[in-house]
Amino acid sequence: MTLRIMTIYGTRPEAIKVAPIIKAIEAEPDLESITVVTGQHREMLDQVNTMFGIEPDHDLDIMSAGQTLNGIVAKVVSGVDGILEQEKPDAVIVQGDTSTVMGAAVASFNRQIPVIHLEAGLRSGDINSPFPEEANRKLTSQITTLHLAPTSTSRANLVHEAISENDIVVTGNSVIDTLLFATRTLEVTFDDDRLEALKNARSAGEAGKVLLVTAHRRENLGSAMEDIGGAVADLARKYPELTVVFPIHKNPKVREAIRPAVEGLDNVVLLEPLSYAQFTRALSLADIVLTDSGGVQEEAPSLGKPVLVMRENTERPEAVVAGTVKLIGTHRRRLVDEVSLLLDSEEAYGAMANAVNPYGDGRAAERTIAAIRWKFSGGPRPKDFGGHTQ
Repeated sequence: MTLRIMTIYGTRPEAIKVAPIIKAIEAEPDLESITVVTGQHREMLDQVNTMFGIEPDHDLDIMSAGQTLNGIVAKVVSGVDGILEQEKPDAVIVQGDTSTVMGAAVASFNRQIPVIHLEAGLRSGDINSPFPEEANRKLTSQITTLHLAPTSTSRANLVHEAISENDIVVTGNSVIDTLLFATRTLEVTFDDDRLEALKNARSAGEAGKVLLVTAHRRENLGSAMEDIGGAVADLARKYPELTVVFPIHKNPKVREAIRPAVEGLDNVVLLEPLSYAQFTRALSLADIVLTDSGGVQEEAPSLGKPVLVMRENTERPEAVVAGTVKLIGTHRRRLVDEVSLLLDSEEAYGAMANAVNPYGDGRAAERTIAAIRWKFSGGPRPKDFGGHTQ
């Protein structure tokens, strides 16, 4: 019997993590892949699909200017419902914690179609941080049939919420599958001449240290984002030999908070958002990563990069325990002090710059396929990923 598996995703982070799963499904003769994109991110989503050669079967293209969270969810539920009626899949895969995930899971549940949740079990412990992601993933967990947890910590979170262990498989995180593919197989030339020059200078041993910054979290908009911009400017002035690479999010509120602080500083390279391949190459060039992103917390430790996280909590505690990630909040002085410590102290830097990878081994897609067969076709239960988690 052929299982029809529909994968629904809408943002670049989702695309990065579902791409190896989709390709693995396509390679299996007893599985049929149906792909649906909501277009919650547009250009960045399309870049990842192109990189992997994925042509979606359905594209809802839901985004419009000034759209609210409720507007997004309403469009997802309505749009996905029609596609479910048309395609009648045996199961639906969603990944992570976006409005696309929650809306697609609800639409599937209401049609009694089993939900498979990739990256299940992440928890920050604060329903409002990150917002709305913490609520989205908790809601999705309540209606999921097969929970694919990235780590044993995530599995423990699910068990604590009374999810049956018989519905959970620890697969590792597929972001590592994608990262290893990108860093090992893709030849990358930067579109921006300044980054290409930096890459060449680093290769020749002629460049100073590099700080890579990303910031976009909804809860950091406003004064916290202004503090981030101010801290980046302070660091650029304090360390003129430092190059700050800052792909700036398209959200106007992010740009309004960051640009005024750093404009005119020659060692701050403000960029449009990078394609995934170019971002992973920039990540490999960096000495330190300053971010509020969830995915970067998983990727950077795989490359031995210390990560300073501009949040008060994280749903990804494994790398904090391992010592490669540190939570530092968003206060301007604290940001400057923490980055300065890593720039000035070889001991502090060395304590974080080790390539401990608690998140995956590049085989998450393989375990996902095995888990689907186990749950829906009576195959053997796959062995759980055993990362370095606490």
